[in-house]
Amino acid sequence: MIRVGIIGVGNIAAMLVQAVEFYRRTERTEGLIHHVIGGYRVDDIRFVYAVDVSKQKVGKDLAEAIFAKPNQVPKYVNIPKIGVVVRMGKVLDGVAEHMMEDFAPANEPEPTEKDIIRELEEANVDVVINLLPVGSAKASRFYAEVAAKAGTAFVNCIPEFIASNSHYVKIFEENNGLVLGDDIKGQLGSTIVHRALASLVAMRGAEIVESYQLNVGGNTDFKNMLDHSRLTSKKVSKTMAVASTQPEPEKLLNSLFAGPSGYIPFLGNTKVSYIFMKILGFMGLPVTIDLKLVVDDKAMASAVLADIIRLAKALRDKGIKGAPDWASAFYFKYPPKQAKSDEEALLNLYMKLEELGIEIEPHRLYLWHYINR
Repeated sequence: MIRVGIIGVGNIAAMLVQAVEFYRRTERTEGLIHHVIGGYRVDDIRFVYAVDVSKQKVGKDLAEAIFAKPNQVPKYVNIPKIGVVVRMGKVLDGVAEHMMEDFAPANEPEPTEKDIIRELEEANVDVVINLLPVGSAKASRFYAEVAAKAGTAFVNCIPEFIASNSHYVKIFEENNGLVLGDDIKGQLGSTIVHRALASLVAMRGAEIVESYQLNVGGNTDFKNMLDHSRLTSKKVSKTMAVASTQPEPEKLLNSLFAGPSGYIPFLGNTKVSYIFMKILGFMGLPVTIDLKLVVDDKAMASAVLADIIRLAKALRDKGIKGAPDWASAFYFKYPPKQAKSDEEALLNLYMKLEELGIEIEPHRLYLWHYINR
């Protein structure tokens, strides 16, 4: 069993909790990236702890809180009471000024660092996942330090640089904790598709001249990101995820834009991405790629989290601590060390897990069977 704590009971949490229950009941494997990691299946995940600051969620059972406003994820699965009451968290910068009405902080005493460490230890939490809104710089760092001092694994799903920051990595190492991050990729989201195309261009000997990725959506994530002051690290994360696929990443930075571009309320959890690439091919002749991608934003993240949670637990079982870059490169936009392609990142992951004796199935690289002979 993997005991999971959730920081921020928003739309991703709502999808993830339902997804775990869906796969537990149906015993299906369709849609999963990996069926087994370290002996763990998705139905081994248990949610044992949760914090939020919204008066709509604090004090409610997690099964009820995931459907509270302003969450918009539909009810795909009827969730019985989980027995986990959402606790009041630290507000800090987790609520932007223009989001006060949506997130409406509860009138409850905020916990201290010692309070949360004690609660994590009492709940025997194995993995803490950070699902705070983009721009929650102080809050993310607060919870990262708390998780480290509680000796848990910390999964940083948002674009705040923690796993890629040596200061925080040292804190986890000193406390025998593990951190994976930063900024989760979607299963088939805009960044992973943009990266795949950019990797293909480089592999085929062509050159990207200009490229952009524009994303619009209608949930509170996109509304939160209307405050552009909260987007600095988000744009860095998404831009570098694409630029890093090229032979000279720095050369492309001034000609590449990747980031959230608009809030359209009626889209709800649907995210629409427009990806454009102007390319020079053979003999300098032009190639243009113009692509539209439509996804359920929260399903994309939850599919990846289903892997990451199990990976984090499997690594902790082997005593791995700190921020192993090979464990994050396949799953995050801004890992401690970027891979040139996601194939390279996945191959590195498979090789390291084999060295550690951690099983992972199925293998998604067809060449792995030849390399592994």
